[in-house]
Amino acid sequence: MPLPESVTQIFKRKQKSYKMVLILSLIEELRAFHQERVSYDHVKQRFLNYFIAEQDSGNRVDLPPGRELWSDAPKSQLKDIINSPINALSHILFVNSEDNTIGFHSQIQRQLGEEELSQLERLANDELQSYNAALQHFSLQGYLEKIMAEYTSAKKETFASHALGTLFRQTLPSELKALPFLDDQYKIQGSVGQGNWATVPWLAILDKRITETTQRGEYVVYLFAEDMSAVYLTFNQGVTAPIQEKGRRDGYAYLRTRTQEIQGLLSLNHMNKDDNIHLVDSGLGQDYQVSTVAYIKYERGAVPNDEQLIQDLENVMEDYRLYVDTVTSTGNVADNEEVEVVTQEADLLKDEQVTGILHQIQSHIRRKGFFFPEHLIENFYLSLKTKPFVILAGISGTGKTRLVKLFAEALGATGNNGQFTLIPVRTDWSDPADLLGYKDLSGRFKPGPLTEVLVEARKPENGHKPYFICMDEMNLARVEHYFSDLLSVLETQDWREGKIQTQDLISSTMLDTSEDQVKFGSLGVPENVFLIGTVNMDETTHPFSKKVLDRANTLEFNYINLQQYPDMSEQEETEDPADLAELNHLFLRSDYLQLVDAYDANKELVVRTTERLVKINALLEDVHAHVGFRVRDAICFYMIYNERYKLMSEEEAFDWQLLQKILPRIQGSHSSVRRVLLNLMKGALGTGSGVTVNIEDLMDNDDSPLYLRWAAGQTPPTAKHPQSARKLAFMLRRLEEDGFTSYWLS
Repeated sequence: MPLPESVTQIFKRKQKSYKMVLILSLIEELRAFHQERVSYDHVKQRFLNYFIAEQDSGNRVDLPPGRELWSDAPKSQLKDIINSPINALSHILFVNSEDNTIGFHSQIQRQLGEEELSQLERLANDELQSYNAALQHFSLQGYLEKIMAEYTSAKKETFASHALGTLFRQTLPSELKALPFLDDQYKIQGSVGQGNWATVPWLAILDKRITETTQRGEYVVYLFAEDMSAVYLTFNQGVTAPIQEKGRRDGYAYLRTRTQEIQGLLSLNHMNKDDNIHLVDSGLGQDYQVSTVAYIKYERGAVPNDEQLIQDLENVMEDYRLYVDTVTSTGNVADNEEVEVVTQEADLLKDEQVTGILHQIQSHIRRKGFFFPEHLIENFYLSLKTKPFVILAGISGTGKTRLVKLFAEALGATGNNGQFTLIPVRTDWSDPADLLGYKDLSGRFKPGPLTEVLVEARKPENGHKPYFICMDEMNLARVEHYFSDLLSVLETQDWREGKIQTQDLISSTMLDTSEDQVKFGSLGVPENVFLIGTVNMDETTHPFSKKVLDRANTLEFNYINLQQYPDMSEQEETEDPADLAELNHLFLRSDYLQLVDAYDANKELVVRTTERLVKINALLEDVHAHVGFRVRDAICFYMIYNERYKLMSEEEAFDWQLLQKILPRIQGSHSSVRRVLLNLMKGALGTGSGVTVNIEDLMDNDDSPLYLRWAAGQTPPTAKHPQSARKLAFMLRRLEEDGFTSYWLS
């Protein structure tokens, strides 16, 4: 007969070994006396004898609070200790204080024959052996001392693939997960930085009922001092959101108020509740100090033994569990997260860290067996940062969709967690309803595939996560017909309450029911959503209007090297980009919406870039392809981000922008189009190319036409802007041979 469910559930919540030992002690006593109730004192003695015998055998066991040996524990303390498992098992056990006996509740006892009692005994023994095995092999003391001894010198070494990174991201979470009181309700993660070494490395334990990221909510975390003189076990709270929302001074005041509230809710008797935690002298680590609710300090070279460390951790986790139980049962969790969830905590990423993060993304893509041209990942990143709408164009099979998927995957956004969505465009899409949704005959709103993602992305608990939407083959239908509403809403981006927000995407006339109004009302495009469209340019597709081109960077995938083979050394690279999964969406979100946002700090670069565009515009006016302020601002933002993050030279960056924002606008069959292309080619080649910019030299060079020298593996002429020069050569070829040219038909 199977055990009653109330009995099988007793070990679901992982705590100390006390419950298992108590059950085994009770079963031994019941068998010895063949009674339904046995002496409580005898059971307590068996309980104590177990721990004394294990310690005498040299095995690690849970310690009595404040003592190294169970044999030193007084009887009064033993009574307090055993009360913990008695209370935890009160739904199946009964203690009679009048005759000092203990046994199972009568309704449980009736279901426990010898067979069932043996099952329960095996279950308790299995749990106890598993618990003790975890205690034996795990040396938390050794890991903490190792980190403090090696981290300072490690920061002088290459960040990528470093052993300490693996220790924090993989080894330590795996080892801690084996501790019996850390079950599946907890997420464990560590970090030594994102692309560069962190000033304060950390190892966090998060209860998934209230948070799954260190960027919000409350959690338990080991914080290492910058000088590695100490490590602190802390009860902590998300920090950057209130600072971002309220400013540093008011944000600090908010955190201190929250600290007092939590300290009032919990005893935290075994922890320090003062302000004496010291991680750094200045910088971001001070935020961690302010957000700390309570802490235990371990000094380098004097970290206590594993028994004490695990006891401390278990005590802190018990306080954490009580806190989460309280806020979730009373509903206070929503109030608690009101500020943090609205804005989410950013990691305050430093500009110099971006290069390292992009390197990790590239490494992830290469490990998957895919290779893209030099600077393409940087260009894709800068394009997304400039505007959350990017077009990837080119022939079929060049990896456009794969780039989006792998880039998103490296940042922790996958189809499984809903942060990456592929939406195949259909040829019969003729209005926004196919994408956004429609009202059915019953009056209910039926959301489209894009609307469903936007609803999920704007949820408070998801506000910090990046969401990628890939519109596959988006020009199979006319983009202006089904995408116009979204393009218009994107143009309404504005700063409100420290976030980028847009006007509503779903008209209120579509939402008749109160349920629909709650779910879809006031739905704009959240700042954590990034749209990427892939397009194939052939006879089955539709061209883009300037309205679409003005609002996106167009990355082209037409130049393919079929002799690029997988590099096994890349496949074997050990660097793990998993820590990027916690990267805040602000890594991709635009910092500027209007040029005035960036002008003062980047005046010289903005003026230089604008002067170039003025000269180009003078040429484009001849074919009515000149650009306006929207394109001017987008190009300036791209150039500013590139300079901030030091990803490419200024000429390389401008080359990409000339290729992606200017050339897609040019098409036609008139001689004026040829004149514009030739003048642009002259500027793209620059001085010293050795090429006379005329049709004859471009098309009929004695060695080979210029456009073929880029395509056939020959050495092309030195060019100031080689990407644009190559494209211009192909466009001129089309014009010469077919009498018509376009960016899309080269």
